[in-house]
Amino acid sequence: MFDAHRYILDPRFPLVENQGYQPEPYTIAEYDKDTDGLGITGGAVISASFHGTDQSFLVSSLDTLGHGWVGVTQLDPEATDEDIVELDTAGVRAIRLNLKRGATDVQTLTAQARQANELVGWHAELYVEAAMLLSLEPILSKLPAVSIDHLGMSSQGLPYLLDLVDRGARVKASGFGRTDMDIVDTMRQIHAVNPAALMFGTDLPGTRGPRRFDESDIDLIAEAVGGDLPAVLGGNARAWYRVT
Repeated sequence: MFDAHRYILDPRFPLVENQGYQPEPYTIAEYDKDTDGLGITGGAVISASFHGTDQSFLVSSLDTLGHGWVGVTQLDPEATDEDIVELDTAGVRAIRLNLKRGATDVQTLTAQARQANELVGWHAELYVEAAMLLSLEPILSKLPAVSIDHLGMSSQGLPYLLDLVDRGARVKASGFGRTDMDIVDTMRQIHAVNPAALMFGTDLPGTRGPRRFDESDIDLIAEAVGGDLPAVLGGNARAWYRVT
């Protein structure tokens, strides 16, 4: 299995308050305990809003985790080509556009995403409610490769999310407690448009979510995608993140 959406909140590195909230630490050891027995052999470590644009925690985490693990980063607005290449060498494979919880300059983020894609082939990952996707079309049309977190979270924007999937976007089957939708039906519709689109993620530790990941979430994915479960649990994301 490949966990395409997990966090590390390492107390050795600064954690920044976001919207009045500061999380408890969540280490690699705690994640390993929470996922023991699942057979996870790789995944994507996501830069949370609590890390700001600090890269040291991510580089350290990827060095500790080793082969099979990649990073998704939030770039400093002043990041240079050399900074991006250095992060790519460390194992970073995507830039995160946190449009839900970050005070972000969307134009700058878009320019950075294009810059990183042209330099090293990174895709952009959007943390955004699907209801906002249509208004973001001028931005999305400029991004060469995109994934959407947590099924888009909102049933209101599902038609447009499906349109993005039809145009090549990938979608994280993660954070089920954060959504307002029929999870199985939503995944079934996404999978019908593109069987390569869905990518499993635990979203652990599930900070600020109404509920954390539970092993029964895998049963929901199986109900939605049937015999394509192995691809959703691993193959789709490994291809997307270019993990051999």
